Amino acid sequence: MILVVDDTEEFIDIVLDTLGDDYEMLVCMDGESALEVAEAEQPELILLDILMPGMDGYTVCETLKANPATRDIPVIFLTVKVDVEDERKGFDLGGVDYITKPISPPTLQARVRTHLEIRESRLKLEEQNRQLQQAIRLREDVERMMRHDLKNPLAAILGEVEVMRLRGEGDPKRLQVIQDMARRVLHMADHTLDLYKMEQGTYPYQPELIRLDEAVAKVIEEHRIAIGEKVLRVEVKQAEDGVSAHAEAALTHTMLSNLLRNAVEASPKEAQITIRITRQAERPTIVIENQGAVPASIRDRFFDKYATADKADGTGLGTYTAKLIAEVQGGAIDMSVTDEQITTVTVHFAQA
Repeated sequence: MILVVDDTEEFIDIVLDTLGDDYEMLVCMDGESALEVAEAEQPELILLDILMPGMDGYTVCETLKANPATRDIPVIFLTVKVDVEDERKGFDLGGVDYITKPISPPTLQARVRTHLEIRESRLKLEEQNRQLQQAIRLREDVERMMRHDLKNPLAAILGEVEVMRLRGEGDPKRLQVIQDMARRVLHMADHTLDLYKMEQGTYPYQPELIRLDEAVAKVIEEHRIAIGEKVLRVEVKQAEDGVSAHAEAALTHTMLSNLLRNAVEASPKEAQITIRITRQAERPTIVIENQGAVPASIRDRFFDKYATADKADGTGLGTYTAKLIAEVQGGAIDMSVTDEQITTVTVHFAQA
């Protein structure tokens, strides 16, 4: 539906002859009635003359744009004025186009068609954005429920496993596997929403001073079964005792856990993983080296989201999450592969 606002019948007839076969048309011959019709009928486009008795087109447009009910309706000015300042004024008031009289019917048809297509595209984008916002809210709600609903049964499993261990019941190795998996799922539930917040730049980062050797020791202990299954040697080297960093303990654990798991999975049996805790350019640094080169096909996107070398159970989120955490904590992370097929991942923390 197109609303034509002009005080000249002859011109209105030309517009109706040009557009009437393709669009539903409304006509007003003064500004006051145009404002009432625009709010009541919500046309898709308004063709508005500037020089009218009483309320001129500029005032009509300004009033339309001040009204929430009509401000999004595109307005094309129709006028005999050709001065640059007049055009500038029309655009400043919110007009989307400016067509001078006498009009060319093909020009009018093309301009109308273009602005209706632009309006349709804008409405589609707004709807997609609305749906995206709804999806984001739903995702947050689901993840909150997951974290809440998973914690209780996982805590019960961990407690039951501990009771069985104290009673000497069951295979200690299998109990440890159950306990490790339950802790891993609990850890994932805790950090799913945090990952989303880091992606959006809204994570409430609260650093503290943590010992990096203690953080590394906890991560190695968490992966001891996987390390043992491949008969790997994990050597920790420190350039000095007690290297500390300003970071969050839980985030750092997640980051190092993802990186060590990656190193374990990539290492051949009976290989060695070396973890160096040091300082580089006054920044606390952890370097993880493993024998097992990152495939050339993913080296350039090693830290990208969903990048994976076709692992059956790989999500491509481990190194991506590690990168996000490093950056949230004011640090950086990088990866290199030597000619000897040694993969090195280096985590630089913020300067302590």
